[in-house]
Amino acid sequence: MTTTTTTAPPLLPVPPATAWPGLLAAATDTCLGALLEGADQDWSRPADGLAWTCRETLDHLALGLTGYAGLLIARPTDRYITLFASLDPQAPVPACLEGLRIAARLLGATVRDTPAEVRAWHPWGHADAVGFAAMGMTELLLHTYDITRALGVTWTPDSGLCAAVLARLFPGAPATPPGHEPFDVLLQRTGRTALPGLPRRTEWQWDGSVH
Repeated sequence: MTTTTTTAPPLLPVPPATAWPGLLAAATDTCLGALLEGADQDWSRPADGLAWTCRETLDHLALGLTGYAGLLIARPTDRYITLFASLDPQAPVPACLEGLRIAARLLGATVRDTPAEVRAWHPWGHADAVGFAAMGMTELLLHTYDITRALGVTWTPDSGLCAAVLARLFPGAPATPPGHEPFDVLLQRTGRTALPGLPRRTEWQWDGSVH
């Protein structure tokens, strides 16, 4: 009798803590570059797959990135912080992108300066600095995709950035299935699309907790 041995696919490696400020900066640069390409389009149209307009989605990004920095600074255990940041509703889109870069830099600096043992509240798992960096990157990558799709801008982020957030926020997930790019898998795992053998997820969340 012949016995067939099935080898489990390898897991994605989580980058070391020191790499995450640079990963976040790289994600910020690629996202802002893509968003700037569509700065002259109609940002009042809905972002792809969302109830928000493109402009409202941009404001959500600024609020989220600043909020993640604030959580790491205040370190609450059971609630969100009391500071809410927003973009000037009268400012033109290029100026708003400047505000988004500021928010991302604040998060990156906070991640870099936060001790490894620090934990802060998040509804999808109390996280450390690396977790908040990964969550910030995911917000940037996904919502840039939502906006660029609506504005007609063709854009795909770097595979290494997507693989890093997949490894950190989807623990235990195997490496990218053959024939699929990491960004495709990130879109599937966050409910935006289906892949062969991987149906679209109608209910999903990442796991920000420390493992």
